[in-house]
Amino acid sequence: MSQISTTLRHLRTGFDRLAIILRAELWAAAAAEGLNPAQAQVLALLVTRPDGMRSKNIAAQLAVSGASITETVNALVRKKLLIRTADPSDARASIICATPEGHAVNAAIEESSSRFSEALASLPASVQSELLATQIRLIRELQQAGAIPLQRMCVSCRHFRPNIHPGSAHPHHCTFIGADIAGTDLRLDCGEHEAANQTAQDVNWAAFTQNPESNISGTQKLPDTVVHGS
Repeated sequence: MSQISTTLRHLRTGFDRLAIILRAELWAAAAAEGLNPAQAQVLALLVTRPDGMRSKNIAAQLAVSGASITETVNALVRKKLLIRTADPSDARASIICATPEGHAVNAAIEESSSRFSEALASLPASVQSELLATQIRLIRELQQAGAIPLQRMCVSCRHFRPNIHPGSAHPHHCTFIGADIAGTDLRLDCGEHEAANQTAQDVNWAAFTQNPESNISGTQKLPDTVVHGS
């Protein structure tokens, strides 16, 4: 087996070990609130979507079947943690939203004791930033491969300006909040996310992954032909 294949095998094994811990913690935290892990995941997703989502979109985001999502949503509606409302754009469809009770239960799950979170918190800030950047790269690769839908990450947002201040503690800029941001400020799921067009996403990605030692101006500008709108 080649060295590259061996490395990939070790990385996959490591992720599997971490996933076991995360699943066990989710089981315990969800059970304490009377939910199963699938219900906790759907609730966590909808808490971040105040405008609600259709069932098919929930299924796509969580990479599960529509039938499974229907069963899970029905259970959460019975528990009064979710509510269905008419979709104003389609009378045949409904929008599913988290209720105030749902928000409270989700907060309790998020605030439950987590050895995994404690382990992450023990790492130096520089390592946390590197891990976050690695997650962003992996998620984007999966998006490009069509394995998961577009995520609401900074790197695909029309408001994101990467590495315009290279070498500084806050190299990136968000035009939505009008502020420079650090690597540890980058979001994997932002409520203010607005997808940039593909050309802008590609240019931003090239700037985001550039060599930190490259001689790009701190006032880098995108080509005039690039528009950050959708």
